[in-house]
Amino acid sequence: MSILTDLEIPVLQAPMAGVATPALAAEVSRAGALGGLGLATSGAAQAAAMMAEVQDRLGSNRYHVNLFCHRPATADPAREAAWLDYLAPEFRRAGAEPPASLREIFASFLVSDDMLAAVVEARPAMVSFHFGLPRGDQLAALRKTGALLAGSATSLAEGQAIRDAGLDAIIAQGYEAGGHRGIFRPEGDDAQLPTMELLRVLAPLGLPLVAAGGIMDGQDAARFLDAGAVAVQMGTAFVACPESAANAAYRARLGQPGQETVMTRAISGRPARGFRNRLTDLGAAPQAPPLPDYPITYDAGKALAAAAGTDYAAQWAGTGAAGARNFPAAELVEILGREIAETRKTA
Repeated sequence: MSILTDLEIPVLQAPMAGVATPALAAEVSRAGALGGLGLATSGAAQAAAMMAEVQDRLGSNRYHVNLFCHRPATADPAREAAWLDYLAPEFRRAGAEPPASLREIFASFLVSDDMLAAVVEARPAMVSFHFGLPRGDQLAALRKTGALLAGSATSLAEGQAIRDAGLDAIIAQGYEAGGHRGIFRPEGDDAQLPTMELLRVLAPLGLPLVAAGGIMDGQDAARFLDAGAVAVQMGTAFVACPESAANAAYRARLGQPGQETVMTRAISGRPARGFRNRLTDLGAAPQAPPLPDYPITYDAGKALAAAAGTDYAAQWAGTGAAGARNFPAAELVEILGREIAETRKTA
């Protein structure tokens, strides 16, 4: 029996890099769902420490981790300088100067053998991949650990690539989902399929499907489970938990009506859904210059947020953010389990 089908509560807490903490992941797993860690923004040593903390808190490896498999960035000094020039008035309004240059602040898993070694040593129960797929030798090494391997797909073509690579499951990331869009080729067309439609598109591939995007409560979850998903993945719903690393300004926007989310490249350089702010508006303006590669753009965004405040910060959130509830993680999992059972019983 796989980790996805023997969960007491068929919910994965999304492995949100920078927001999901070891405490959050451990509490979610202890309560009967599956907690997760996003390792994309961590170095190998930090990732190893985070995984060790989860396992110490939990007493087992029943959690999952996520790795970004994006094409490594190509530096373009002219494009980077133009983006910094465009943002310079925002820095100066805050009494700061923009950085002199930008750098690639996160390494892709594709070129990080240290990260591979850390994950192989930790042996989490599940490993998932975003933005594409690892090298064949990386997959082989991870498979030897016994981990279930899953890839994020936003389209049939991406799902087929995941199946053909021999992975065990597909995370069907609908357009409603918060955080980074998992498209393999950001320069290509995005079908922008909603989660339910994407489930139907991917079903013929024959792999277990995890529905992700716009799922905020047990009633939402039950709809996707009844549509054939073996589990659902929920991110925004868990950001409001006290165990997450979200700051006060971020939390204040969760659970509130009228807080618009947008799909933007301006924060990181790749499409991602979050709360609209000054930086997302700047990125959408007709005079905005072409963006540097991911994650070089993120270097500018982080510097601007540090200098000028939260109206420039990444606050990733899905379209259902108004439905976020402020409960401790274990209590939220218990509530979700009860809601799922009651909804499916009365359907």
